Amino acid sequence: MSEELDEALRAVEATLFASEEPMTAEALSGHLGGMELASVRQVLATLADHYDQRGISLVERGKRWHFETAPDLAHLLRREREQVRRLSRAATEVLAIIAYHEPVSRAEIESIRGVQTAKGTLDVLMEAGWIKMAGRREVPGRPVIYATSPEFLDHFGLSTRRDLPGIDELKAAGLLDPVDDAFEEAMDAAGADDAGADGEGDQNGCEASEGDDQEPPGGEPEAERAESEENFSQD
Repeated sequence: MSEELDEALRAVEATLFASEEPMTAEALSGHLGGMELASVRQVLATLADHYDQRGISLVERGKRWHFETAPDLAHLLRREREQVRRLSRAATEVLAIIAYHEPVSRAEIESIRGVQTAKGTLDVLMEAGWIKMAGRREVPGRPVIYATSPEFLDHFGLSTRRDLPGIDELKAAGLLDPVDDAFEEAMDAAGADDAGADGEGDQNGCEASEGDDQEPPGGEPEAERAESEENFSQD
């Protein structure tokens, strides 16, 4: 390793270690006196490999780099009991829509969900630090649009939004409501039953048409009817 590269490694390592917030490669380049961006990225990749099997890791979340404890050692550093904070179904749905469709406005979220979204739902997600305002849509009314934050990626262990699971992965994990699939199966079965009933009705219709020339049950023969009328006249 050249002396120049060694100095660059030490400089980037020290900067990230002392930084209170994760830093992008561009921010590191500016902080280190204009170090070439390509060199910074090379150094970051080298450091990430170096820390890969150690007690702390250098990770990238949303194009920002920081050190964090190796996941398998987290239990050694936990001193307080974690408080589980559960999101409501509405908040979970809104967060998923924003993550997969960002940036989106409140009206667009409601269009996808099919119901109105309370402002409090968005406030809860913003307080958690998982979504942020990403500007305004350039349409009449200029509505606010929302996007996920770097904290969202960090909390869920994602490097970028491209790491979000696909539909097949969600189904395999049992995270998709099976109601839709069951409904589709029920509709298919109902369609098959209707088709069978229509076929039976057509057959019955054919049988009825073949019997049109026959005297209906309980009907009076023509000769007997004429005789009855004659007797009635005589009386």
